[in-house]
Amino acid sequence: MYQWYCGAQACYAYLADVHNGPDVKDSFQNSEWFKKGWTLQELLAPKIVVFFDHDWEEIGTKCGLEESITTITGIHDFVDYENACVAQKMSWAAERRTTRVEDRAYSLMGLFGVYMPPLYGEGENASMRLQLEILKVSDDESIFAWSTKTTAGGLLAWSPKAFQDSGSARPLKLGGLSLRW
Repeated sequence: MYQWYCGAQACYAYLADVHNGPDVKDSFQNSEWFKKGWTLQELLAPKIVVFFDHDWEEIGTKCGLEESITTITGIHDFVDYENACVAQKMSWAAERRTTRVEDRAYSLMGLFGVYMPPLYGEGENASMRLQLEILKVSDDESIFAWSTKTTAGGLLAWSPKAFQDSGSARPLKLGGLSLRW
């Protein structure tokens, strides 16, 4: 789906819970659309996204509403988002919800340029598999820049939620070496 959205001339986002009027900005910023896991690719992949309210009246475009969308999502560069480090991308998904636990990982495959077969029923193991696939194509150490309040864990995060405080991760350059942290 991510590739399909990349190839689209425009993507139309219908926000059924947004009603035009004096509170449209607040309504837009609190829309459930921004809390769904799968909509991250709908927001990022197409060059043009046009938002519509409950009555199919245009609210604006991704470009025109960029400041509000940045406040909502934590995404600071919609043009060059692909160059964000792994930890930043994971942080964008940290608070998003999906119907199935596995979809939290599956909805991010295109964003990271990785592919893996969906195995519904694997639960949080999907997040581990996603991170393993990312490690196969990237040397971005920020994949380890996550935290949890529990003592359980290992080298990889149990869920994108563990990256909720990693949105400020940036590439680090040391004496010619390029590290991301």
